[in-house]
Amino acid sequence: MSDPKFIDIVFVVVTGIIAYHGITYRSKEGQPSGVHMFFGSIALLYCLTVLGKDILGLF
Repeated sequence: MSDPKFIDIVFVVVTGIIAYHGITYRSKEGQPSGVHMFFGSIALLYCLTVLGKDILGLF
């Protein structure tokens, strides 16, 4: 259960879900929230970094 590859995959999935929610979130009026987009972008950055570096071994 403490396999580093498994932990990396769980991290990528969770941060990917957070990034998707943050970037696509709209208020009741249909306007995007700056705070949601900001933290969604940070989550996407971490998601892609771990995916590329630890899982795929690209850099």
